[in-house]
Amino acid sequence: MMRGALVVLSLIGSQAAAADSFALPQGCTAFLTIQSHSCSVEHHFTCAADPEGVKRRVSLSEDGLTYLGSTDEDAQWLSSFYPFTNHRERLEDNPKDPASLGALLKTGSDSYDFQTLSDEIGTTRYVGEDRLTGQIVTIDDVALQQTEYNITAFGADGSTLWSSKGNEFVNAKDRMFIGGTGTVTVPEGPFDKDDRPVQFIYPGEPGFLSANPKFDCGAILSSAPSVTPKEISDDNL
Repeated sequence: MMRGALVVLSLIGSQAAAADSFALPQGCTAFLTIQSHSCSVEHHFTCAADPEGVKRRVSLSEDGLTYLGSTDEDAQWLSSFYPFTNHRERLEDNPKDPASLGALLKTGSDSYDFQTLSDEIGTTRYVGEDRLTGQIVTIDDVALQQTEYNITAFGADGSTLWSSKGNEFVNAKDRMFIGGTGTVTVPEGPFDKDDRPVQFIYPGEPGFLSANPKFDCGAILSSAPSVTPKEISDDNL
């Protein structure tokens, strides 16, 4: 499965450059484009070669591809590739406390404690929790459940790499987490992020699969380090 995933990621990287419309690899079908704050556009899609329930996402900024990743049927993060730092991460086998969108929707809260493995940067441990606030937020005619989250990333030696807390969203219909607002704290200090969605664009609508982000572009944003997004919940750190 991992070899196939890397092939897909490679194909995406080669096809996305210098295009007004983002081109998916053969055998893949997009179902949603999201234009967000902080000059980001992302495309959600599935691929026929993947196991049932696996979804993929690609994110682009003014500078090009920023993220490629996949999640399973429970919105649990599986794999990620970060073009700017050129490193990949994959979920360990048998996590201590797997993240679960199903548990969050059923009980209103979900804790997690898992590790990612990377040939380039080693092992990273993620510990945190998501909670539903009970608020429904409608953005571009899409009803989203608001979450409150906290997450801390630890290095292989147990040192704290970064932490983040804030509010994000759940799209229960598509079984996916969507970015929101929060504060990320790194050794150099804290910075705020705003990855709230602005537009939800579906197949056949203008702007679907656009390679060009629309909102907050050209702005001078806080300099963020190369922290790893927790795809299952903290979508866009």
